[in-house]
Amino acid sequence: MRIVEPRGRGLVLTRAGQLLLERSQELFTRWEEIRGELDGLGTSRDTRTRRLRLCGFSTAAAALLPPTALTVMERFPGAEVTIIEADPEECFDLLISDHADVAVVVATDPLPPRSDPRFEQSALFSDRLDLLVPVGHRLAAKSAVALSEAAEESWILDRAGSPYHRLVRTACAAAGFQPEQAHQSREWETGAALVSAGLGVALIPRLARLPDGFDVVRVPLRGDPVPSRKILSGIRRGSGAQPIIASALEVLRASAETAAHQEA
Repeated sequence: MRIVEPRGRGLVLTRAGQLLLERSQELFTRWEEIRGELDGLGTSRDTRTRRLRLCGFSTAAAALLPPTALTVMERFPGAEVTIIEADPEECFDLLISDHADVAVVVATDPLPPRSDPRFEQSALFSDRLDLLVPVGHRLAAKSAVALSEAAEESWILDRAGSPYHRLVRTACAAAGFQPEQAHQSREWETGAALVSAGLGVALIPRLARLPDGFDVVRVPLRGDPVPSRKILSGIRRGSGAQPIIASALEVLRASAETAAHQEA
């Protein structure tokens, strides 16, 4: 039985190969469910049931994952809880390779679609974006601005292709312009330093925290809808039956609800 066949310069799955792929995913999902059932009975000797690996992008790793880890360790004494900082795309690779159990990501291309049978993805909250400008900037004293009011500014962005770069360009495109990039920064602190020096403006999520010492102002954005990024949780399909993973998701949802209320 052939499971692949040549097509052009590559290979594609035959119908038999596609069937095997679909059925193998069902087996993986069922195995995750069985692990949860065994853990719930207290009969599993697999030490992984007492281990939790959390992964997330930088601001989630800083704001959401530490309290989640602490609460889970209180609920499961002796459990080994690990936090891994990773880009959204890498988070799903960590899940599928069983190097992480719970991921917190920003919904952006090219993440797996919500319909991907390998994962269970759930919306946590919308993280509003602020316009970051230097003290004394013409927009700094306003209570809120439309993103289009910054269309003529010089912009500080991340590298092309990064989630943040795509996020900013998508938000600006919805506001009717493309940002003119003057400088490139990967870290919020570096970006804030550039803004503080008057070298440009930037968008910064409400969840991101900046250290003191920068002469910058966060100006809330207005719009319909307000520019924001969607924060999701992700797990391997079926693994939510494991008590320690279910507990982590519960804490994450509570933390997300608190963050959403603080932003309102």
